[in-house]
Amino acid sequence: MKNNYCVIMAGGIGSRFWPMSRTAHPKQFMDILGTGQTLLQQTYHRFLRLCPKENIYIVTNDSYDDLVKKQIKGIDVKNILSEPARKNTAPCVAYACYKIAQLNPDAVIVIAPSDHLISKEDTFVKAINSSFKKAAKENCLVTLGIRPTRPDTGYGYIQFIESDKKEKDKRIKKVKTFTEKPDLEMAKFFLKSGDFLWNSGIFIWSVKSIITAFEKHSPELDTIFKEGNEAYNTSKEMDFITKAYSNCKNISIDYAIMEKADNVYVRASVIGWSDLGTWGSLYDHIKRDKDNNAVVGKNVMLYDSKNCIVNVGKEKLVILQGLEDYIVVESDGILLICKKEDEQQIRTFVNDVKVAKGEKFV
Repeated sequence: MKNNYCVIMAGGIGSRFWPMSRTAHPKQFMDILGTGQTLLQQTYHRFLRLCPKENIYIVTNDSYDDLVKKQIKGIDVKNILSEPARKNTAPCVAYACYKIAQLNPDAVIVIAPSDHLISKEDTFVKAINSSFKKAAKENCLVTLGIRPTRPDTGYGYIQFIESDKKEKDKRIKKVKTFTEKPDLEMAKFFLKSGDFLWNSGIFIWSVKSIITAFEKHSPELDTIFKEGNEAYNTSKEMDFITKAYSNCKNISIDYAIMEKADNVYVRASVIGWSDLGTWGSLYDHIKRDKDNNAVVGKNVMLYDSKNCIVNVGKEKLVILQGLEDYIVVESDGILLICKKEDEQQIRTFVNDVKVAKGEKFV
């Protein structure tokens, strides 16, 4: 277990959960599901079953350092990696992996977002441990794939080919292709074909394998982060990272590495997963009333309304009449009313609000 490491990515804004998730306090730092723990706290405690706490790193935007310290009691400051700018997931992954490589060249690492729901934790632990074993023995990159339950257009998909006979864990398959978010017809085809999984954005690899992959597929990032080998885990690290990030392009780990590499495997999993990326995905995880309304708020009264998501503060009295399939969210004086089928437009609304009304509302 001493070679098991975890990197939790906690720097995003979660704009599709606006207006509840805002730049100053994004969704990973909120108790969205009403469990008594924020999404970050749930994620951190989940990984304590897989790694020693000194091997769990949280990468976040430097403006959220204090939030991380407040929510993860007793975390060592050296385990919080502060990003000076948002440059997507590839620089974030590179920073953490090149740093860990200097501490332990035999490390195997799981990379995970901080804001996912995983309800079947025992099954999840088995899936990660199995992936750790493969990653420790082979030059490979493993991702967790989720068995799709519906033709969802909000997720990326992974096509696989059947596993090699030598593969001990038959749930581990060779990846054939990655596909970005499809339209509905394509998503229906993927579901029917049976050889596609949702891309969870959870990755497992050894530091040796991921650095080899950066050298081969993303030499620009490899050059930038290799320059820090003398600075990592010293007092010079932060100065180096500030300079490194100013030279990084904004790119995801999927584009930079995963879609180019030919040694990628997917571990098919049924772990009660949701990326909680949208209000619609939250709807499936909140208790619903007899009319299928999912309500968070003590003073909400509904008439002739069904299939709605309502999330308002405890002190707000809200009366809704005649709504069907709507999202209604109130937070800090901002009210959003939007059709569920149009929730992908929320990012557009946020951008428009920023332009028309300024940063204070986002």
